[in-house]
Amino acid sequence: MQYCLIETDLGWFGLAWSPQGITRAYLPGDSVHSVRERFDKLGSETAHWPAFIDEARQLILAYARGEAVSFDDLPLDLSAVSDFHRRVYGDILRLGRGETTTYGEIARRLGDVGLSRAVGQAMGSNPIPLIIPCHRVLASGGKTGGFSAPGGSTSKMRMLALEGFEDPQAAQTAFDF
Repeated sequence: MQYCLIETDLGWFGLAWSPQGITRAYLPGDSVHSVRERFDKLGSETAHWPAFIDEARQLILAYARGEAVSFDDLPLDLSAVSDFHRRVYGDILRLGRGETTTYGEIARRLGDVGLSRAVGQAMGSNPIPLIIPCHRVLASGGKTGGFSAPGGSTSKMRMLALEGFEDPQAAQTAFDF
């Protein structure tokens, strides 16, 4: 597997890929050294990448500048992911920019509201965050919920803010409701 690092307005992103598509993404929040160290375990860094990685790089740079982008046409290689997780990721790939859902809503769409925790586990192990937009999944009642990327829930809300999402809880707090 090969990877590349991308310096953006938000910090260093990392992308790894196979011939079939993107296999891993790492969100900013750590030093370039830490990101490189993490990806060195997956493969080797390269300055030569396929066209779909060049496209992904350009989209990530634009996203970090706050531009509206769509990652819909990028090929993803989820062959190392369980079937259930692929179903969950397929569901959230339908969410548009700034659109959110909850773990329970995804579980319901998958046929069993009792799967909410399993959906949460899938979100926590998402190998391609941002491109598979797990940051758009909230806990019940519009609560932020967890986020396993650097910066945790703060990063999640920053990403949603870039997409124009307004946190109703933050508005309530601002007005002391």
